[in-house]
Amino acid sequence: MGDTFIRHIALLGFEKRFVPSQHYVYMFLVKWHDLSEKVVYRRFTEIYEFHKMLKEMFPIEAGDINPENRIIPHLPAPRWFDGQRAAESRQGTLTEYYNTLMGLPVKISRCPQLLDFFRVRPDDLKLPTDSQVKKPETYLVPKDGKSSVTDITGPIILQTYRAIADFEKTSSSQMALATGDVVDVVEKSESGWWFCQMKTKRGWVPASYLEPLDSPDEAEDPEPNYEGEPYVTIKAYTAEMEDEMSLQEGEAIEVIHKLLDGWWVVRKDDITGYFPSMYLQKSGQDAAQAHRQIKSRGAPPRRSSIRNAHSIHQRSRKRLSQDTYRRNSVRFLQQRRRPARPGPQSPGSPRGEPPATQPAKPQPAVPPRPSADLILHRCSESTKRKLASSV
Repeated sequence: MGDTFIRHIALLGFEKRFVPSQHYVYMFLVKWHDLSEKVVYRRFTEIYEFHKMLKEMFPIEAGDINPENRIIPHLPAPRWFDGQRAAESRQGTLTEYYNTLMGLPVKISRCPQLLDFFRVRPDDLKLPTDSQVKKPETYLVPKDGKSSVTDITGPIILQTYRAIADFEKTSSSQMALATGDVVDVVEKSESGWWFCQMKTKRGWVPASYLEPLDSPDEAEDPEPNYEGEPYVTIKAYTAEMEDEMSLQEGEAIEVIHKLLDGWWVVRKDDITGYFPSMYLQKSGQDAAQAHRQIKSRGAPPRRSSIRNAHSIHQRSRKRLSQDTYRRNSVRFLQQRRRPARPGPQSPGSPRGEPPATQPAKPQPAVPPRPSADLILHRCSESTKRKLASSV
């Protein structure tokens, strides 16, 4: 057994709570050494007290002896009155603080006090009850990597989904489901694993086991992009269904449809098929984190492979067939490969460019012009005399 340590700490956002009185707590996703992931909630006053304790434990690294030796990041003290604006403005500070903290020497980043601070507490497992008059408002950090507080979402009501079948978890980071369970979705990962909460439980769930309450279709699924995005496979996969694609590790492909269930439609030459998004990586990116996720959870199951699925909707989900994907893809590729045919020059076209040429239209045959003698021969006598007198 290796030592216990935290691999990464990610700030998800914050909650505005009203019980027992109005206050704010920050949501952290803590990734541990054993690939487990836990969500914990901490008030800023707790975070600041932990920061002060850390400075007392490491006075040299805190710069108390020589300010030039300081490596522990700064953290502003709490204000007398912390409102929503203060809670929002601290998110960028906290993200930078914990990113720096996790990069410090092991004696600090893996000290017992830090591990204890982020262990799951009983309060972290207590979710709002239906009896509460006013439920917490959740504000999530945007996923574009920016920490600007002007981009903070919220307040939002977490999306609610229903389980269409029983799901047995295979790791401690997952959450088991029974048919008909209603869950709130905290995070929708492109891998097809969604982080959900239900009463006193939290964990990762395959998106394929969930359906919206109002419609069988996923409203957030994007449209196909037949131009394609270049990706590289980081793990081999052998197709188990006829509409899937088998690929070896290291193959270059194009993604033409990113579906939220984690099974993307990819194109290799003129062939298309489903492939697990977890096994794909954009060229040049570090694949270490992706490999850890594969080891932790693996590719999620597809909806078509779920047995005894029970939907509350009468009609099934709208899905394009692979034949449709292939036809549209081939049509797009043919148009892209075909050289553009020049058209007529528009009145607003820039000067200096030659006008576009058009195929010449057939013109009616023009009879040869008659000679002067022939004209005189055909004229009447009176006309001849008039012409002769004018000469």
